[in-house]
Amino acid sequence: MSYTLSTQEQHQYQKDGYLVRAAVFKNDELTALREAVENAEKRARKMCSQGKTYILDGKRFVDIQHHTVQFEAASRTDAIRVIEPVHELDPVLDALIDNKKIVDPMRSLLGSRNIALWTDKLNLKTPREGSGFGWHQDSPYWVHDNNHIDQLHNVYLALDDANVENGCFRIIRGSHTRGCLPGIDDGTSLGGFYTNPNCFEISRQVAFEVKAGSLIFFHAHTVHGSQANTSGKPRRALIMTYQPAGYPMLKSARHRNIQTTKWTTVRRPSL
Repeated sequence: MSYTLSTQEQHQYQKDGYLVRAAVFKNDELTALREAVENAEKRARKMCSQGKTYILDGKRFVDIQHHTVQFEAASRTDAIRVIEPVHELDPVLDALIDNKKIVDPMRSLLGSRNIALWTDKLNLKTPREGSGFGWHQDSPYWVHDNNHIDQLHNVYLALDDANVENGCFRIIRGSHTRGCLPGIDDGTSLGGFYTNPNCFEISRQVAFEVKAGSLIFFHAHTVHGSQANTSGKPRRALIMTYQPAGYPMLKSARHRNIQTTKWTTVRRPSL
């Protein structure tokens, strides 16, 4: 079965900077992915004891070789916020990178069968503690490490039902057409990576209240963010970024060209 984007879907993506495919992954697939995410989180915590810890704007980060683990604000909690990259921490997540449900649409967006992974990350919004992400583009984070920034496309896979209460993903429709936008000059370490609010129209935001298993494709220049999780349930998501084949990944400089596979059950080693 092919999951290639239709001409209408491609036109919508080019116009709006995003595209939604609802409930693409089914319950059995989501069960395997959630188990994989839990395993990856456990492995990341163990790895942190061997990593380099630092604080930026009140948030704790740990670098372990080419992996970065970001925690919620250091004064509040020990909850993990982001793990990047994450696919190497569990074989099910590694297999997901090659899954046709994701890869076929990405080949449509990139206009080639030969594509590769740029980076991937796990966002963990824990119940009542998961903080929001301010409005930002991905491209300013990557522009100094990548000379084909206009050819990077993201896909967000919802692992839980997402709604306004648990801090669902949001984008600014059409913001991808303006390239890399200026950041905020507020004297903080990370402020420059948040998009200056004078450069986009907040009235054009779209909040994605989607079912678990849904995919949201969006451009590296698309302004996006989210609010805090005020609910009693987690709101977890995997975000994968693809590029033309032959280029190395962001953090490891390794090559991860894509080989299309069917979904299979992968046995993982015990911790």
